[in-house]
Parts: sequence; structure tokens; C-alpha cells
Amino acid sequence: MSETDNYNKLKSFFSKEYGLLKSFVNSRITESTDRDAEDIIQDVALKLFSRAETSLPINNVGGFVYGSIRNKIIDTMRTKKQKNNIHDENEVRLIELTELFYGKSDNSYSEKMKHELRNSVSNLKPPYRDIIVAVDFEGYSYKEISSETGIPEGTLMSRRHRALSILYKQLEKKKIFNN
Repeated sequence: MSETDNYNKLKSFFSKEYGLLKSFVNSRITESTDRDAEDIIQDVALKLFSRAETSLPINNVGGFVYGSIRNKIIDTMRTKKQKNNIHDENEVRLIELTELFYGKSDNSYSEKMKHELRNSVSNLKPPYRDIIVAVDFEGYSYKEISSETGIPEGTLMSRRHRALSILYKQLEKKKIFNN
């Protein structure tokens, strides 16, 4: 009976709360051709209804649905970034990474310094470059990378620490010679 109960709970919740769900999604994303609130809700509903008969009884339907929608939004934001936004986002992440080395300042970093950092990152050994790009530019957590690659989180943290140390030394040398 719990299979039918799950289905009925989900059906009732979606019919009563659809407007609020749409508002929730819209408050977290900007609509574009690849990110539409209704598409996200429909994808989540399809998955939940298709699993309703095989899953355990749902006690907190609201929490379950909102959690599923939140996860779908995160997945959508990670997988469907617009190309022009990627460039802007990478620029921001580059500045954040630069601030790790030199601290925050009121002045923006010179194009020369950003160029030097880009070159230094691209010249790192692949394991070091990959962890810097994944964590500092793409926003992945160590846990996500570990589950995807099978590399222990501690190893990933060590690689990033070593990569940052290498970058710091390289940029310090260039800073001395450029001043």
C-alpha cells in the first residue's frame, strides 16, 4: 500500500504547491533557454513519480520534493553553464585564486598578473592543474571529485596544497622581477 500512498502524496503535493515550487525555482535561477523553472519541476516530478512505487514511504513530502528540486537546480547550474558566463565566472575565480596569494585589496589585479597566473596554472603538472581547475575554477568540492575519480579526499587536498605552493613560488619570482 505504501507505493500507492507515495504516489498519492506526491500527486497531491504537486497539484497544491506547483505555484510555490515554480517561485522557489525562479528565485534560485535566472531563466534562459536552458534553465526554465517549469522544465526543472517537470524533470523532478517525472523522476519522483517513476520511483514512487519502488521507494520507501515518504513521510515529509515537502522536504523530499524541495530537496530534490534543489539538487536538480544545482545539477542544472553545473552542467548547463552558458559560454559567456563561464568566461566571466572564470575571471572571478581567477581573481579569488590570486587573492589567496596576495590577499584582498581595493585595487584590481593587473591584466599582466592575471595572465601570469593563467600561464602558471596551465604549466602545472596535470594532477596539480586538474585539482586547481576543479576546486578553484569549477567549484567542485573534494568530496565530489573523490567520488567521481576514486582518489581519496586527503590526496586531493595535498595535491591542491602543493599546487598552490608551486604557484605561489612562481608568482613571487615574477612579482619581484616585474616590480
